Amino acid sequence: MNRDDAGDLLAFLAVARERSFTRAAAKLGMTQSALSQIIRNLEERLGMRLLNRTTRSVTPTQAGERLFASIAPKFSEIDADLAALSELREKPAGTVRLTATEYAASEIVLPALTKLLPKYPDIHVEIVIDYGLTNIVAQQVDAGIRPGELVAKDMIAVRVSPDLRMAVVGSPSYFAARKRPRVPQDLTHHNCLNLRLPTHGGSLYAWEFEKGGRELNVRVDGQLVFNSAGLLLDGALKGLGLAYLTEGHVQPYLSGGKLVRVLSDWCPPFSGYHLYYPSRRQPSPAFSLLVDALRYREK
Repeated sequence: MNRDDAGDLLAFLAVARERSFTRAAAKLGMTQSALSQIIRNLEERLGMRLLNRTTRSVTPTQAGERLFASIAPKFSEIDADLAALSELREKPAGTVRLTATEYAASEIVLPALTKLLPKYPDIHVEIVIDYGLTNIVAQQVDAGIRPGELVAKDMIAVRVSPDLRMAVVGSPSYFAARKRPRVPQDLTHHNCLNLRLPTHGGSLYAWEFEKGGRELNVRVDGQLVFNSAGLLLDGALKGLGLAYLTEGHVQPYLSGGKLVRVLSDWCPPFSGYHLYYPSRRQPSPAFSLLVDALRYREK
């Protein structure tokens, strides 16, 4: 069946249903004379009359009734299939890849996903835990989540958390035999749990402090080095040393008395986490929904 036959058959179905060239032409968005010509051309190609025409009515002939009964269900099925495809296109779907730190993934991304994913079962999210400044274009990652001050200026950045503070913490058992540090320089006398970051060329992360406009970066020393914030927390809880972690990461343990905080006056707030992605990216419906779910809203 060629394209002209399909169009002519649709015109025939419209007239057969409406029993009127006038009403059928209005539904098809064409003139009555043009519709009449289409039906005549179809009848000539088939070599038989399909419609009986009188001044008062239009009714299918026996051949027309047979043709209508044969093709009407098929075209209805095609319409239903096209509608289903359209619904699939408009239904957010696909995989979104994110790179984030452990804390951001646990405390920011997962809570948002618990609300988003049940509503959209065709959206899939892959989370890559990474502390480096991942080149999301080269690594084929859709977006990253890092503190706002680390996001490149050519990226679109969306705030996904309030401002953050760092915290130096240790267990009560650790401090039972040691004096608490009063200034950052005192940390040189403590067993500190180090974090090795790819961001810093694989070197150990220097603990950052500020007070009264004075900034200090302290290279701490200790018996243990990790590349995971989760293990830093575990080590501090077990009394193995002091850890330098995001305030939100340790707050439940501070409230419960399992950790003790020191040097809080040297840890001012800094820019919170931001989701970032290339400005040239054309967001998919799935990606846009995820961004909206993660967006930080002041309470």
